[in-house]
Amino acid sequence: MQITITARHFDLTKAIRDYVEEATSRLEKYFDHIINVHFILSLDNNQNNVEMILHIPRNNMKSEASEKDMYLAIDTALDRMETQIKKLKGRWTDHHKKSVKESAHFVYANQIEGEFRKTVKTKRIIAELMTVNEALDKFDELKESYLIFKNVATDRINVLVRKDKQNYKLLEP
Repeated sequence: MQITITARHFDLTKAIRDYVEEATSRLEKYFDHIINVHFILSLDNNQNNVEMILHIPRNNMKSEASEKDMYLAIDTALDRMETQIKKLKGRWTDHHKKSVKESAHFVYANQIEGEFRKTVKTKRIIAELMTVNEALDKFDELKESYLIFKNVATDRINVLVRKDKQNYKLLEP
């Protein structure tokens, strides 16, 4: 995670920089896919303002706080960002972590080609959002010879196929 700090209308001290870096590290326990964080610290009319912009895959989040003390303003902005991250992570969990068995639908469609009729069995699944290592761990629990998932790093659908007991093949479009 990259941390950028911009100070407006005052000189940024090493103590404030260290405090921001240490306090920001607590966000990683809630969400480990943070790309970068930008802090804009300003002093206006004896009021300390903190604007925090967080970049994660597919989302940008922002929190603001104004307090008499800069450290208190930083803590308030971080608390508000924690709330947003927990809410977002809950939405990701609700929508993307459904098990494949719950979301599988079987549809039979009759296709007419010439004089022959063919029945096609279609299996629709919702690909879970996970890393390749998480997919390997989950794959060992399944009895299927493949696992379809959405890769967190690339944000694309991947297919993990078992070649034999120790070797796997990862298919990325």
